[in-house]
Amino acid sequence: MDRRDFLKTLAVAGAALTVQHSEAMDVLAQTFTNAGGGKVDLVAVMGGEPEIMFRRAIAEMGGMKAFIKPGQKVVVKPNIGWDKVPALAGNTNPKLVAEIIKQCFAAGAKEVTVFDHTCDDWQKCYKNSGIEAAAKAAGAKVMPAHLESYYRTISLPQGKKMKSAKVHEAILDSDVWINVPILKNHGGANLTISMKNHMGIVWDRGFFHQNDLQQCIADICTLQKKAVLNVVDAYRIMKTNGPRGRSASDVVLTKGLFISQDIVAVDTAAAKFFNQVRDMPLDSVAHLANGQALKVGTMDLDRLNIKRIKI
Repeated sequence: MDRRDFLKTLAVAGAALTVQHSEAMDVLAQTFTNAGGGKVDLVAVMGGEPEIMFRRAIAEMGGMKAFIKPGQKVVVKPNIGWDKVPALAGNTNPKLVAEIIKQCFAAGAKEVTVFDHTCDDWQKCYKNSGIEAAAKAAGAKVMPAHLESYYRTISLPQGKKMKSAKVHEAILDSDVWINVPILKNHGGANLTISMKNHMGIVWDRGFFHQNDLQQCIADICTLQKKAVLNVVDAYRIMKTNGPRGRSASDVVLTKGLFISQDIVAVDTAAAKFFNQVRDMPLDSVAHLANGQALKVGTMDLDRLNIKRIKI
């Protein structure tokens, strides 16, 4: 498939919408290197169901065994922040979460824990998102995050506005963790993806909003224990009225998935993809540039070895 055909199908797989083909914003408009050999830095998959896209993506990254070792305690951290059903795209797709858990166990994980510091009532979020049932069916432990006693203070010496944070013990006690956000609009940060999904591992989210949200999002991503993988769910995108959403009219079925160890790169690619549905200049998602400035990752996708897959 050549670049033009791939771009044509990229955001319209399964969706009836007019895609904007802005050369400045198309996720794959840049001259990305096709991964013919060597380490793949980022994989973009389009056109399949969440679990199918993840299987293809993780295979291109070398398989789950490249990231999860036998006997490890693993945390899978989705967005479960809202009391919304999967069709409304407020939370990470439960099918994707279940597949990641299954692959962690297949790679030899001793245990897998799933949690999020929710915005709505945590029990309703866990249940109505479909994530609690999917995670348990896949063999994971589901842990609450609604009490301050679950959190311990860590230092963020590289942070500019945020120098410390209380982080959930599940992250701190794990051997590795996997960050699994959903791509959607956000009223404060403009977009919420992998970097902002870190707000679900901390206790005092009010600090972010009171002390330069876009900088604090970058600051929390400097924590020492970084996710071994960032898997962006772009199966459904909430294009407006995020992060909660109001109705199905806020949602577009786009059937995409992005995966990388570079959190800034994967969010940059996802943000460019979002721009095919709705204009969102990258400079308005300032935590991307802030993260790059802190050397958390790169926005320069031309430097990366990127694999594109259309299912």
